[in-house]
Parts: sequence; structure tokens; C-alpha cells
Amino acid sequence: MRTVYWDYDRQTVKMIDQRKLPFEFIVAEFDDYREVARAIREMYVRGAPAIGATAAFGMALAARQSNAQTFLLMQDDLKNAGKTLETARPTAVNLSWAVARQLDVASKDEGSSVQDIRDSLLVEAQQIADDDVALNRRMGFNGAEQIAGGDTILHHCNTGALATVDWGTALGVVFAAHEQGKKIHVLVDETRPRLQGARLTAWELQQRGISFDLIADNAAGHFMRTGQVDIVLVGSDRTAANGDVANKIGTYKLAVVARENGIPFYPVVPTSTVDLSLANGDLIPIEERSQEEVLNAIDRPIAPAGITARNPAFDVTPHRYVTGIVTESGIVYPPFVKNLRKAVEQSRQGAWRDGPAL
Repeated sequence: MRTVYWDYDRQTVKMIDQRKLPFEFIVAEFDDYREVARAIREMYVRGAPAIGATAAFGMALAARQSNAQTFLLMQDDLKNAGKTLETARPTAVNLSWAVARQLDVASKDEGSSVQDIRDSLLVEAQQIADDDVALNRRMGFNGAEQIAGGDTILHHCNTGALATVDWGTALGVVFAAHEQGKKIHVLVDETRPRLQGARLTAWELQQRGISFDLIADNAAGHFMRTGQVDIVLVGSDRTAANGDVANKIGTYKLAVVARENGIPFYPVVPTSTVDLSLANGDLIPIEERSQEEVLNAIDRPIAPAGITARNPAFDVTPHRYVTGIVTESGIVYPPFVKNLRKAVEQSRQGAWRDGPAL
């Protein structure tokens, strides 16, 4: 099933509550866009592509909640809903991208009735979700070109089907290589403080029967220095125009150690996650989450009472450490300023759909 989807019978948004995995499989249901924003903030759903699709469905829900009787009043309600959704998590650019796309759809034809707007926003949200699945598969098979049989892949956080609507980004590359019959092995960073690697990536790999070992985050350098890693694959929540990548905290040090040991480092990034308006990664807003996530593990205290903690959710990897960026339009290599823009333009034109059937 998909990570997030619209229930057409109940006219609600449903999503897998990823906070409960792998111990419980629960599908949460929302009929209020403000609750959808809360679900994004509290990480029922996470991963930039999944957050984008969730925001799109949240906007469709907001249109249905609105009591507006005119085109202009509906625009006001949707703009307010968009602000609520956009502030849920600031780093993932797909969130603001999806909201802007929905606002654009809603404002295109001033002759539209409020029901026309409701219908159009749901169609657009469904299109965003369906495109995410298709382009992730394309991206996965683009990236699988870099994977050889026998490779060991180091992976950070969770970038699989749970981080998207379905299939995945960096883990989508792993799934594609596995589907091609390549014998591969994955080293899975546990990914403190929320343990997305231990809880979610391990669960997804186990479900698919792919060989893996879970490792402590601090063990990654050891495995790279001793020649036990062939390639590093990560995701991205926002990629600047110059190729700087904001991803789950801990990604930067992986990239530096990979460079030191001559190991290719590839972020796997749908072009919707590329923010061409930002010249470099220093301009990317970095979300700082509650210190309780660091002071506790699986809701149990692990530190002395009364101390404080810092909890940035993401870090920025400068583009000089990036071998290439896997997108649905192909693999982008330096110079990123030129080639990332080209990939984004090609994707907007739908060029990624023209590849061989998967």
C-alpha cells in the first residue's frame, strides 16, 4: 500500500503512522488539514517526497473544509491553509513546492466555481502522488547503473517507500538493483536520534528479502576505512542550485569520510527537491527539533535528568563531496550549477517519462 493516499469513499487523507513501525502497523486518518500539518510536524509521515504529497492532499482537504461561496474567498482560505502546512517542517522543500503547485491550480481560472476548485485540487494531488511513484522507479533504475553485483552499499536514514508515496529514492536504487538480480548487501546506519534506519530501513529491507546489517552510526567510518563499503547512497530534503545537499543529520560526515577513502557518494534526489532559488546550502533552513528526541530513545530516558541537548534534524553536505546526484532525468555530475538546472528543466518538460518501460 502507499505511504499516504486519499480515501475516495470517506473523503479523507490516510497515511501509515511511521512513529509506530516496526512494532505496530497503523493507518491514521485525517479529515482536517490542520491535523495533516500536525502529522507532518510530528512525523507520522516523513521524507521529502512523502511530505510533498501529504501537503498536496492536505490542500485538497482544506478546499473541502472551506465554507467559501466565491472564488476569491476560496483563495483566501487556501492561502491560510498553505501557510499552516508550510510551517510544519521548514527544511523539506517538497512541502512548499506542493503547496505552491496547489495554489497555482486553484487560482488559474477566476471563472471556476468553488466545487471546480475542490475537484481540481484533488486531481492535482493525486497526480503528484502518482508521479512520485513513477519518477522514483525511474530514478531507482538510473541509480542502479552505478551498482555492481557483489557491492556493499552504505545507507543513512530511511529513503524507501516509507519516505515517498511508494518505491523510494536512495533505497529505490537498492530495490532496483535487487530487482535486476544483482547480489548486494546494505550497511544500514541506525540514524539517531529517531532511529529511522533501525526502525524503518531495516524493516523495508527485511520485507523485500535484501541482505543487510544494521550498524551504529559511529561505525560507518570503520567500515569505509577497512574497504567494506563500495558506494554511499543517501537522500535529500533540499538540494541547492550548486549541488549542496541538506539531508538527515550525520550525512555530512559520511560524505567527508567517503571522499577520504575514495568511495563514491551519491545523493538520490527527485528534481522537486532541488531548490534553484538558493545559491548554496548555507541558505537552507535547518530544522531544530525537540531536545527530548536526543535525551530519550524509544520513549525511555538515556541521559541524566536536567541536562540539555541540541537536535538539528539535518546537516548540509557541500557539493565538493558529492560524486553525482541521481535524479529522474539521469545522473547529474559537476558542474552542478549548470547541470542541475538542466535536469530540473528536463523533468518539468516530462522528459523522464520517455525512457524505456520499467
